[in-house]
Amino acid sequence: MEYKDYYKTLGVEKDASPEDIKKAYRKLVRRFHPDVSKHEDATEKTKEINEAYDVLGDAEKRAAYDDLGRRGQRTSEGFRPPPDWASQYDFSDAGAGADDFLSDLFAHMGRRGRAGSGPGAGFQMRGEDIHVAITIDLRDAYLGATRNISLRTPVQDAQGLVTMQDKTLSVNIPKGVTSGQQLRLAGQGQPGIGGGPAGDLYLAIQFREDPRYRIEGANVYETAPVAPWEAALGARIAVPTPSGTVEVSVPAGSQTGRKLRLKGRGIPAASPGDLYLILEVVLPSATTARAKELYEQMAREMPFNPREHMGA
Repeated sequence: MEYKDYYKTLGVEKDASPEDIKKAYRKLVRRFHPDVSKHEDATEKTKEINEAYDVLGDAEKRAAYDDLGRRGQRTSEGFRPPPDWASQYDFSDAGAGADDFLSDLFAHMGRRGRAGSGPGAGFQMRGEDIHVAITIDLRDAYLGATRNISLRTPVQDAQGLVTMQDKTLSVNIPKGVTSGQQLRLAGQGQPGIGGGPAGDLYLAIQFREDPRYRIEGANVYETAPVAPWEAALGARIAVPTPSGTVEVSVPAGSQTGRKLRLKGRGIPAASPGDLYLILEVVLPSATTARAKELYEQMAREMPFNPREHMGA
């Protein structure tokens, strides 16, 4: 019998992972399937691809196939499996043609997804998933939102012709989403082949840049400007945040860079993050005569050198 190298058919290595095998199969079957390919050998290629995947895509069949490949012999007459090989596996539904590689391996090979008559007839395959990024405001992650997104996606008509069409989807953004999280919209991906189900649409969340905030996971960092007297003497200040205005206490003697932690005020994810207010002491400008007079008075009455610890 002739040995068929299914790994070569799918273009993968013998140690390829199940996911790599699946990806290779999907890529090839979309390229050569008779419904969409103009390749002159499309029908035969599709048959070979399906045959290879039906073995390598099944863990038990793949193990048996690998064992046969390891223990088989190549002779001038072709490939000859070892005499005791078939007795180690239960091929109760195998055909009687022991000289045929396929029937000798698995007679039921090809039943998955090829139930019709004729080459490629009845073949069905799930559509590919689509992955796109969607940009939202940080406030949307706090409160939730509804957004319309426009996509250009392939659509297959009744005759199997694929055309590109624009469609708009209304998407609910649940509160608590974080950057990099994916939202799944079932059945909104690419159409299936031969009446197979459509793939899914995955929306990868990313936040619109905002100079007021820095985001790390579910934690949010926000700069809170304070006046010199608020930092020196302590004060209660109101700070706008993504979830609304909050009042916080500034401890006396605070300096620029001090962090005030508001526990649970970050993104309300499954494990809510924290909100960190980073204090920034802002000096008033000396643009009036009175402001200049006050600064001069401070210079006289408050001997202060912020560089005294820097050394020579």
